[in-house]
Amino acid sequence: MLTLFDGLRDVTIASVALRMVLAVVCGGIIGIEREYKRRPAGFRTHILICLGAAMTTLTSQYLYLVMGQYTDMARLGAQVVAGIGFIGAGTIIVTRRQRVKGLTTAAGLWAAAIIGLALGGGFYEGGLFATLLILIAELFFSRVEYRMLKNAPEVNLYVEYSDNRTMDVLLQEFREHGLKILNMGIIHSSASERHNACAIFTLRLHKGLNVDQLQQGIRSTAGVISVREL
Repeated sequence: MLTLFDGLRDVTIASVALRMVLAVVCGGIIGIEREYKRRPAGFRTHILICLGAAMTTLTSQYLYLVMGQYTDMARLGAQVVAGIGFIGAGTIIVTRRQRVKGLTTAAGLWAAAIIGLALGGGFYEGGLFATLLILIAELFFSRVEYRMLKNAPEVNLYVEYSDNRTMDVLLQEFREHGLKILNMGIIHSSASERHNACAIFTLRLHKGLNVDQLQQGIRSTAGVISVREL
């Protein structure tokens, strides 16, 4: 442990102020990346969760060390870990195209709560180091993930098209390029609806063909309105 924090591990005015300030800073660092990407839970939400979790641990220590109420100090912290699941669940949504969004944001909220508990308990080194690792994961590992998905052998595509003839052309082009259709779902528009028909394809790509090239080829097909990767 760092000797820098040796005098700040007891419950004093200085240690309480430091723990709360560090909780605000660490929560803000985690949330600022989510805020930049315009996610449901951003800068302020992560700060409030991290600060609230730190205050929970501080309250447990205060009741035990100062007030003399000898209870389980980990009980309040355990409720934070359980309760944060309800907030995290509110950030996870399933779109109409069967795409799950918000998992990273929910994980960030949970991590912010854990860091708040650590800082509130005086575990400064663990909280600060965890914040650094989370920041690295959010900023740099996302690029690695993007490159891996870009060259992935399987891809899910959402295609909006105008008529059934376009679908026949697309299927013929998939066969000509050696693409294997692993799964396909089609939603037809009824006579009373104005929107176009759409399809969701799960395709297995061959070497030498990436997702960008595939999407560009589909867009050039007559009758295709739009194409997006899920």
